[in-house]
Formats: sequence, structure tokens, C-alpha cells
Amino acid sequence: MKKIVSFLLGGMLLLLLSACGSNSEHEPDTTDYAQTEPTIESISETQTPESEEINSEPKENHADERQIRVNGKEGQNIVFRLNDSTAANTLYKQLPLSIQIEDYSHNEKIFYPPDELDTSGTPLAEGPDGTLAYYAPWGNVVLFYGECGGASGLYELGEAVSGADRIETLSGEIRIEIVEDN
Repeated sequence: MKKIVSFLLGGMLLLLLSACGSNSEHEPDTTDYAQTEPTIESISETQTPESEEINSEPKENHADERQIRVNGKEGQNIVFRLNDSTAANTLYKQLPLSIQIEDYSHNEKIFYPPDELDTSGTPLAEGPDGTLAYYAPWGNVVLFYGECGGASGLYELGEAVSGADRIETLSGEIRIEIVEDN
């Protein structure tokens, strides 16, 4: 009887241990490695506990470092730092773009990206001149050269880190590209 109980307990323990393991081998890997860049967080995950103790500096988010450049036909050069929102990521993946920019209202320029941006988890926009935003109801990206007062459906993508004073002078076709050396 003890042998049967012992056998059953051993079998149950084996089943429990195998059930606690990862089942990732059964799920397809859908990661797009061509679009994925290692972040400081993902690199630090591979560090040993000893190296984590040595590296006690706060971790920086790689997405905070992503920048895009808007070049105007008259030599304007505006650099925006993107936030880590889903909408900013969606725009980033559509770059580079050559696209028409239009005047709108008294404080903004707009353009329509080829694909709508996914706004899930994206904060609403409100801020100073130089705010980069997405107005979901119309599907346009907004470059504010005056204060961004906020609106329902207006989502923050980032902020100008240089050239905000040149946004107002943009017209016609602009070129938007990723800043590689930030």
C-alpha cells in the first residue's frame, strides 16, 4: 500500500512541476525582431544578481530617447522626442514619410499619416507650444506652435526638443524621419 501511495504522490508531484513550467514552447513566437530594439530593461534582465547590485543607477527608458526630425522645404528642422505611447509607436513605425502639412486654426500645423494611429493607453495631450499630438476623430497629427489646450480625442505623442519656433513656418511638403544618432 505504501508503494502505491508513494508512486501516486511521485506522479502527482511530476505533473505539478511540469504544469508550473512555461508553456511558451506551445505558443507561436510573434515577435518582429526586425522592429525590436533591445532596451536597457531587456539587457538588464540578462544580468546576474551580482551585476544588478553594481549597477544601481536608475534605468532609462529607451523609448524616451526616440526622436524624429521634421524637415521643411525652406530648411526648417524640428526635432521631437516621442513618448512611449502606443500612438507614438504606431507613428514611428510609419517613418520615413514625405507628406503635405497644412495650416489649421491659429496655433497648429497638421498632416495625415498613411495609417491611423492606435491610441490605446495613450495619454491625452495638453501642454506648451512644441507639443506633438494626434487628433483621433480626424486621424491627423498636430504640431502645435502655440499652446495645446487639449481636447477630447487629442492624444500626446511627444514634444519638440529643438526648433519649436520653426513649426509655424512649415508649409507644403515636409519630410519626417527617425533621428538615428540621439
